[in-house]
Amino acid sequence: MSDKFDAIIVGTGQSGPSLAARMTREGMKTAIIERKLFGGTCVNVGCIPTKALVASARAAYMTRRGADFGVAVDGPITVDMKKVKARKDGIVRQSNEGVTKWLKTMENLTVYEGHGRLESATSVRVNGDLLEADKIILNVGARAYVPDIPGLSDVDYLTNSSMMEVDFLPEHLIVIGGSYIGLEFAQMYRRFGSRVTVIEMGDRLIARDDDDVSAEVKGILEAEGVEVRLSATCIAMENRSGQVAVTADCEPGSEEIVGTHVLLAVGRRPNTDDLGLDKAGVETDPRGFISVDDQLRTNVPGIWAIGDVNGRGAFTHTSYNDFEILAANMFDSDPRRVSDRITTYGLFIDPPLGRVGMTEREVRETGRKALIGKMTMARVGRARERSEIQGFMKILVDAETKKILGAAVLGIGGDEVIHSVLDVMYADAPYTVIQRAVHIHPTVTELIPTMLGDLKPLE
Repeated sequence: MSDKFDAIIVGTGQSGPSLAARMTREGMKTAIIERKLFGGTCVNVGCIPTKALVASARAAYMTRRGADFGVAVDGPITVDMKKVKARKDGIVRQSNEGVTKWLKTMENLTVYEGHGRLESATSVRVNGDLLEADKIILNVGARAYVPDIPGLSDVDYLTNSSMMEVDFLPEHLIVIGGSYIGLEFAQMYRRFGSRVTVIEMGDRLIARDDDDVSAEVKGILEAEGVEVRLSATCIAMENRSGQVAVTADCEPGSEEIVGTHVLLAVGRRPNTDDLGLDKAGVETDPRGFISVDDQLRTNVPGIWAIGDVNGRGAFTHTSYNDFEILAANMFDSDPRRVSDRITTYGLFIDPPLGRVGMTEREVRETGRKALIGKMTMARVGRARERSEIQGFMKILVDAETKKILGAAVLGIGGDEVIHSVLDVMYADAPYTVIQRAVHIHPTVTELIPTMLGDLKPLE
């Protein structure tokens, strides 16, 4: 005996609830399955809680800097990690409960709590119940990747998820991985008061970005006391009387880094290994991500994959856009595609990095004629007023079409400022549109036209 639906959604991450709302509005009898936390990674252990922690860390940092602004702060600055966690938990709870209530009170939607597994191309089993539908949408997300590091099984390690339960200050936090998640936690805990060491196998941090961006990020973190160890060719760990000794070089007698806690931040892996994909014939790529076409269809008719599990974005904003693409194609006769979107993302250290389009390295690899503009944040009035002059902005333009190819804003407000460039790129307009725009003074964005007025050939 089975329960029949028009559609089954597996997972309640960023795109799932919105898709459920649209499907039920269209009159579809819909089921949605969640095995653990309503709202998925972003709400519970990702964007929302980490940015709440980043805010607390910035408050501590700015309080210590009070004298720089003529503000006297008497006595030593202390951080109550239990209160920091409680604040974060309150923010998460509000979001989690909001999503849960929304789904459980949604008309025409049945919520199942348990682990859903495909039984066929048209059926999913959960808690012994067999659900059937002609449309199945897989939105099961991803989790922290735990690499096979020698000695790891002998130590207690943390991931981005288990870090959410930390309500104490690690004496010395060793972060394995020098990319986005690792660096945000590194700066955050340094500002809380921990000694922090980042160990990265590559020869620079945030490898997907340009060399100058990576170097500037490294300088920002080191200026705050974060220790960075690059080119760690041979990472191994050892439990040493409750502490963790980490070696980062294969050579005998190489230097050890001894810390109290270890955070693994070396990437994400899709939640596809216990999904029953083989029973439905759904194909994955070599990394385990579900293979989809430009409209998020798997190789099996009637099955789609959205969000982090398809490997086509791995951001909350791309997950939500997956929902928009699927809904537009399914209900609006609007053939939207994944390839329509422009790559954009942020690194939420302080100051943040906002990135859009191609990197300088990617532009050079195309061999096209291009122009480049660059400006240090020290030239930006808003940055000087706030005494936050770290970083720079740069922009790349096609010399023939005058279209913007990409940009990076590493500095105060960079995660917001980048959208003024992104929107012009979506409009497919020449850079002169933003160059001739009159922006508000004093802001960071007002210097983008100035930067565009001083473009030089990319050599």
